[in-house]
Amino acid sequence: MTELPPPPQLGDPLPPAASPEVLRFLALRRSTPALTLAEPAPSDAEVTELIRLAARVPDHGKLAPWRFIVLGAAAKADVVARLEALAQAKGDPVLTAKLGKLRVPPLAVVVVSTPNPAASIPEWEQLLSAGAVCTNLLYGALAMGYGANWITDWYSYDAEATALLGLQAGERVAGVMLMGTPREPPLERDRPALEPLTTRWAP
Repeated sequence: MTELPPPPQLGDPLPPAASPEVLRFLALRRSTPALTLAEPAPSDAEVTELIRLAARVPDHGKLAPWRFIVLGAAAKADVVARLEALAQAKGDPVLTAKLGKLRVPPLAVVVVSTPNPAASIPEWEQLLSAGAVCTNLLYGALAMGYGANWITDWYSYDAEATALLGLQAGERVAGVMLMGTPREPPLERDRPALEPLTTRWAP
């Protein structure tokens, strides 16, 4: 594992610094298809570091409106078995088939959005912060040399499924972050033309 700097202390100066390596990473970044992810996955120590990196996101109000559920191989297999039973009880084979992406990778980290409705910060901004956590977690795993994929599926939205994961009222799954070692390199996918999506406002 690449040795990371220790967490800075409160009040430490953190001046901006150019990082060509980060720019190159972003220019070539590509998620890894979930069904190609195999062992080895990030170790427990690496997962701890990834969560530390993931939490360094914009967070208006310093609310930390998110939390993490780590599903190692055995825990994830148990969750998948319970979700399979739930899908069968619903009588919908499509739901069972959609568990493949969750079943195959050796590790999953569920990012749970936990907005505080009593806070003065708009809920929308708290949800965006949870999405930023997912992005940091994805990018961190890729930067460590692993494959990673951010997914959601029916079990991210079904009330019985989220209860199975331990979500409380008001909580939502922001992303299921799947990690492992890719059996084959991902191929570049179609990217949007940016000109129609960009406006340069002028008075």
